[in-house]
Amino acid sequence: MSEKGIVFFPESYLEATPKDYRLNDYEDVFFPAEDGTRLHGWFVNAPDKRAVLLWFHGNAGNISHRLHNLKKLHDALQIPIFIFDYREYGQSEGEISKAGTFSDAWGAFRYLVDEKGCDASSVLLFGRSLGTALAVDIASRENCLGVILESAFTSTDEIMQRYFPFFKPPATSAVKYDSLSLIDKINAPLLFIHGQFDQTIPISMARRLFEKAHTAKEFYEIPRADHNDTYLVGGHEYFAVWQNFLTKCLKPETGSSQE
Repeated sequence: MSEKGIVFFPESYLEATPKDYRLNDYEDVFFPAEDGTRLHGWFVNAPDKRAVLLWFHGNAGNISHRLHNLKKLHDALQIPIFIFDYREYGQSEGEISKAGTFSDAWGAFRYLVDEKGCDASSVLLFGRSLGTALAVDIASRENCLGVILESAFTSTDEIMQRYFPFFKPPATSAVKYDSLSLIDKINAPLLFIHGQFDQTIPISMARRLFEKAHTAKEFYEIPRADHNDTYLVGGHEYFAVWQNFLTKCLKPETGSSQE
């Protein structure tokens, strides 16, 4: 059964490009998912090559809807950012599915390592909402620079039970998002970001993930923020938290703080 319209809300029309946000030094990238599906993304260049941000977006829209956020992050971090669309989103081909998103995520990671020549240990993984499950999946198996999980959820089953109280989890063979079972396998530093009043994914889910994680970790709760306005409500502090986390990842000997 298709999950389009239930879990996934893709839009094909790109409303803007990085140039519209004065990000002129970027590349239009077409690359294969792990299963060969042709995907599209933008690689936005930057002066500092010590790290590269790989962005896994949420379940609605496409990469053009993240450009305002991307511009602000790019200005704050001054590192390259690679953002891409899952299959059926934007200019990416194929039909969306959970299994497909895992294949897409690994295709994006392999593109950075194999085609762009980035060392895996220089890749900073950023997952937002649905994308947090993909970032966790890769970080649980690869030694990356660090992981930012914004508006993270525990698992598909728990989200479904939240919205559909009579939901019965499918057989164990079904493809699921299950960050709760993988979070303690991550060795890279972790930064959790969550809106205090997130009505879509309760902050308690991120807290449970934070508690189970064994690596260096931080939790940034944004007062008064909901699900989609974290960077807007957080303002200067939001980007300062990002900057501090990146600095710690690049200089691990400085240590890391926990909330």
